[in-house]
Amino acid sequence: MGASVSVPQKSIHEFTVKDYKNQDVDLSIYKGKVLLVVNVASKCGLTDSNYTQLTDLYNKYKDQGLEILAFPCNQFLNQEPGSSQEAQEFACTRYKAEYPIFQKVQVNGAKTEPVYNFLKSNTSGFLGSRIKWNFTKFLVDKDGNVLARYGPSTAPLAFEADIKKALGVDM
Repeated sequence: MGASVSVPQKSIHEFTVKDYKNQDVDLSIYKGKVLLVVNVASKCGLTDSNYTQLTDLYNKYKDQGLEILAFPCNQFLNQEPGSSQEAQEFACTRYKAEYPIFQKVQVNGAKTEPVYNFLKSNTSGFLGSRIKWNFTKFLVDKDGNVLARYGPSTAPLAFEADIKKALGVDM
């Protein structure tokens, strides 16, 4: 369980992931952007506050270069039971999310999405490299390096100053 995964990539921009329609998305398209990568779920006690604040942050900073990358995940008490398409529709309809919602992924275990192995190998949280729960957030700089990891109970607005600093926005 505690074996670390070798991750040769040096930047998040070296990965290709699938969008909610199962189409490849080369993350190099986000070079020069500050990224907030989040494993999301629609039926979690943290859903409303996180999605609301993520949408607020995105609307406030998208023009300065913030992108939010949301990855639905059903590994925590089956709190994202629907399809990737349903997760996307939920976020965009209920929370007016304009940022990309990707294909459902696993963030822990043998079938962990490779981009999550990269994120976890560059930070650790309360449970070491494992993701503790839904809405674990990773802040990534414009060059694709992981700057910080925030736990599920850390509200997105709580680290707005870190986002502004990464964006180079006057505080």
